[in-house]
Amino acid sequence: MMAMNLEFQCLKEMVGIFSHVGFNYDERQDEDARKKDSFSTDEDTNVHAVPHSTSKENISVTNRPSDRIEDHHHILNSHSREVKNQKLREIKDQILMAKVYLKFAPPSSNSRLKELELRMKEMERAVEGATRDLDLSRSVLQAMRHMEASLSTVGRAFSDCSLVSKLQAVKRKTEEQVRFQRSQATYLVHLAVRTAQKSFHCLSMRLTAEYFSLRPEERKLPNENKIHHTDLYHYAIFSDNVLACAVVVNSTVTTAKEPEKLVFHIVTDSLNLPAISMWFLINSPGNATVHIQSIDNFEWLSKYNTFFKSGNGDPRYTSELIYLLFYLPEIFPALNKIVVFDHDVVVQQDLGGLWNANLKGNVIGAVGTCQEGKTPFHRIDAFINFSDPLIGQSFDANSCTWAFGGSKKPLWNWNVARMPLGWLTFYNKTELLDRRWHILGLGHNSGVDRNEIDQAAVVHYDGIRKPWLDIAMGRYRSYWTKFLDFDHPFLQQCNLQA
Repeated sequence: MMAMNLEFQCLKEMVGIFSHVGFNYDERQDEDARKKDSFSTDEDTNVHAVPHSTSKENISVTNRPSDRIEDHHHILNSHSREVKNQKLREIKDQILMAKVYLKFAPPSSNSRLKELELRMKEMERAVEGATRDLDLSRSVLQAMRHMEASLSTVGRAFSDCSLVSKLQAVKRKTEEQVRFQRSQATYLVHLAVRTAQKSFHCLSMRLTAEYFSLRPEERKLPNENKIHHTDLYHYAIFSDNVLACAVVVNSTVTTAKEPEKLVFHIVTDSLNLPAISMWFLINSPGNATVHIQSIDNFEWLSKYNTFFKSGNGDPRYTSELIYLLFYLPEIFPALNKIVVFDHDVVVQQDLGGLWNANLKGNVIGAVGTCQEGKTPFHRIDAFINFSDPLIGQSFDANSCTWAFGGSKKPLWNWNVARMPLGWLTFYNKTELLDRRWHILGLGHNSGVDRNEIDQAAVVHYDGIRKPWLDIAMGRYRSYWTKFLDFDHPFLQQCNLQA
């Protein structure tokens, strides 16, 4: 009895090791089945889904449906599916054990190995294409019993656990290689984000050269008289990216019912102002108005002295443009309402309804990220350091978050923390809007529901995989590229393609 227990324990350890070092069975079919009833979490954020309720006292909610029944149904379905698929999982466990034996069984058991290999191939054919127990034939149960007998026979050749230490060494080495490869991949991805592509540099240079070839009076954009009219729809974009600005403007104008009422206020830096200005001089937004300013001309900004220089050199965090959200009254003193776009969004529907939204006395309106049963589901304590006594006493750790740009760094790194700063600044001053106005995740989450994307008024490529980069997610990129004319001479000359 003891020998049998030792043999079984050795086998368990071997199976566990090989599931890490490449001898695991193919779980892709199981994963596909699970995805039908599950949702994805963020790939590049250190956040967690929260199964229990969160405090919503700090924030008002507009048109927020309940998903509790749906979530309960999801949990029941998941449990039921696990029970129903028990035989399928047992078969795959047997296949895995067989692969371990076939790889490391001593030569003296050759005759037994041939039978085991035949049984294993039989079982592999039996589960091919199956994603649940109902897909299995009736003859599978008999085959499972034969397979169990073959495994037991071959298992007697293993008298001790001498192989386990060797396998553990293989596992450790493989894990080290995986960690190294992941680290290298992460570095290359971030390098791709931080490094300007040659084609973008080409486009910027060509546009800038064209701009300075114009006479001063030719550099003015039309309809400047509209930029302060409070009865029009004003949108702000803070960006140094020509094509990102182009897509935001083009998509908003294309989907608008009254494009002549649209006024876009683009704020960039002095280096990129000529290129962005030239783009809209030669690519008119129709009846809409575009107004372009440089942050370097905001003399009042220097008195705040709030910007920090980060050592990481990442423009997503070091650019002063991303913090202009906190200075809207100073930038647009003549306006009483404005919609702020991140430059990595695409507008798919008319946004006229936003201008009639009742903010109920709050300062801003935004889409929440804490609807139960939906992704993302973020609590504020996932981003903010509540070990600080001042933070802990002033804010509720269970409160919900809302979309406020794309930075996902924790609060203790203040110079890269626009989102946490926004949540604290506008705590108790935010009205939550219907989720259909704005869907997140296209820059990091491969599991965003297509139906939700198609129904959303605005889709957001938050995350590092921006749609203009080579590392963009291909399945989402067309939502962005369809608002650019890649036959444009400048795009052709700079080898920019869809």
